[in-house]
Amino acid sequence: MQTESSPIALIERLRRAINQHDLDALIACFDPDYRSEFPAHPDRTFRGHEQMLKNWTQIFSAVPDIEAALLRCTSEEDTVWAEWEWKGTRADDAPFAMRGVTVQGVRQGRITWARMYMEPVEIGAGSDAAVRQSLDR
Repeated sequence: MQTESSPIALIERLRRAINQHDLDALIACFDPDYRSEFPAHPDRTFRGHEQMLKNWTQIFSAVPDIEAALLRCTSEEDTVWAEWEWKGTRADDAPFAMRGVTVQGVRQGRITWARMYMEPVEIGAGSDAAVRQSLDR
């Protein structure tokens, strides 16, 4: 049974806060000592509300119609896995799309840590070209 304080309900509150562009509601989903990690981009790691507030202020400004779709979500004890699609139109009218998975630790109705695997959606030359490109780095 899912309660309002369950990990999945918390992720739903996060989705609503993003879709309503409500920074206060978004911040309320996170513990003040929240730790954000980006395993594929370790230099983006940060701790606390300050950087998160900067990031989401920039996102809401740059993509004024951003909409978060929660494609799948599951939890076990205090960990929740969520598959997302974030779409919208940038302020310069270019399309914006990111997809990926987030893994969050939850305690007392707030996200205490997250591992972000969100990436921009790319339309390229196919699988062969993507493998060659990743090996050329």
